[in-house]
Amino acid sequence: MSYRVLFTKEAFKDIKKLSPKIKKKLKDIIENQILQEPASGKKLIGDLTGFYSIRLTYKDRIVYSIDDKNKTIYIHRAKTHYGK
Repeated sequence: MSYRVLFTKEAFKDIKKLSPKIKKKLKDIIENQILQEPASGKKLIGDLTGFYSIRLTYKDRIVYSIDDKNKTIYIHRAKTHYGK
């Protein structure tokens, strides 16, 4: 059984602000990296323990979590982690 992807409200807000080129890159990363190997991202620590991160652009990251029991990947953010 393969995983499904769900987006949080925050992720939808982030994605709306991305350029079409970066939106395509986001889709490609989700389909070709995250869905193929969910734990392929960098494991985060501290307040974000249990989350993973993959670089989207030089300053933007995809932050996601994995629910293995329900075979669901939650995309939480798709923007910079360097402030607002």
